[in-house]
Amino acid sequence: MRAPIGRFDTATPAPDCLDELTRPVADAVRAWRGGTPADQIVYVDTEPDWADTATFVEHYGAELLDQSANCVVVAGKRGGETALAACVVLSATRVDVNGAVRRQLGSRKASFAPMDTATGETGMEYGGITPLGLPADWPLLVDSAVVELPYVLVGSGRRRGKLLVPGKMFAELPNAVVLEGLGVA
Repeated sequence: MRAPIGRFDTATPAPDCLDELTRPVADAVRAWRGGTPADQIVYVDTEPDWADTATFVEHYGAELLDQSANCVVVAGKRGGETALAACVVLSATRVDVNGAVRRQLGSRKASFAPMDTATGETGMEYGGITPLGLPADWPLLVDSAVVELPYVLVGSGRRRGKLLVPGKMFAELPNAVVLEGLGVA
């Protein structure tokens, strides 16, 4: 099933195009057991050079900013121990790392994880990290505004392509914690 969606030429249910996804993302789609069927996750092909949010909305339309989310990897530190987590917030906001993230992780200090750590630990490309297929023991912090949207455009694990995911599915992902105010203006 291929159909146009928004400004994208084709949209394909993710279970029908697993070869377009990184291995951890494809494995997560293949093994999906959430309440919403996996075929509700849709893959849209996009230019890899336009993966970063500002460039993406410049080329695909500013209206997508309100329907897009970013997934970032953070590192919380306490007593010499470092814990990694992922955060999903709307693209028009930023992650409240020093407030909401630090408190949720019980860390003394929290920061964005270095790029090589984020990509090495997730098996995904920088600029395409997505909450589907994250390491099983990671907390996934999701801003409540993401869950409230009918559909959200998020990375596919690669810089090429995006996933269009029902907002409610983010709350169904393993280790997901929905937080009010995780994304701040």
